Amino acid sequence: MRTRSQARRLQQQQVPPNLVEAPKDTMADNRTMAELLQAPTEGYEDAIVVPEIAAANFEIKHGLLTLVQNKQFFGHDKEDPHAHIRYFNKITSTLRYPNVPTTSIKLMLFPFSLEGAARIWLEKEPPRSIQTWDDLVAKFINQFFPPSKTTNLRNEITNFKQRFDESFSEAWDRFKDLLRACPHHGFSELHQLDTFYNALNVNDQDSLNSAAGGNFLDKRPADCSSIIESAWVQSSSSEAKALLTKVSTGASP
Repeated sequence: MRTRSQARRLQQQQVPPNLVEAPKDTMADNRTMAELLQAPTEGYEDAIVVPEIAAANFEIKHGLLTLVQNKQFFGHDKEDPHAHIRYFNKITSTLRYPNVPTTSIKLMLFPFSLEGAARIWLEKEPPRSIQTWDDLVAKFINQFFPPSKTTNLRNEITNFKQRFDESFSEAWDRFKDLLRACPHHGFSELHQLDTFYNALNVNDQDSLNSAAGGNFLDKRPADCSSIIESAWVQSSSSEAKALLTKVSTGASP
């Protein structure tokens, strides 16, 4: 004999599923099929958030945009993102607008300084993910100057050697280019001077020792820097005179 509770459970199990009342949808979507199939119009916000500018009638002049676009960064392996930031800062440092922060102008202008892979990178950044100029610089440098590039440049600096057919001034220019390409190299002035001196051929080392009145490395770092710069000027001048002589005598350079 079934108990009342057993009979009640059996009766509930036998109720056809199509007779169970479905919960009411209070948030029904009343859009048509055509509306539902349309491409979404959200998500077009830029990655860079430019703070609201309170100044009245403020606008970026066309000439300034042209200046920025004259030297765009494409994201190629041989390009230097640090040099691009330095150039961009140099242009924007001259801008002065009442009640308009310079950083806001930089945030507005920077996308126009990018093209190719660099522009695509910025477009793929999440919307409103870059809030300040420092944010933008950090993301830009991390994208186009990865740690592997830092390691390679540090190795080039450490293992620097004057080439066989390279003059003193050419070697010094190339060494400084490596330092500029990796401003976060971490090498002290002492390390830089020692590396460069030991990278030179014997004749150029003797020239520096002669200019120092003895052993070049016995001088203070500041004095060594001055001696190198003076030697660079003399070397550059000699090269220019030699080139001029060849041109004046009709010889090809």
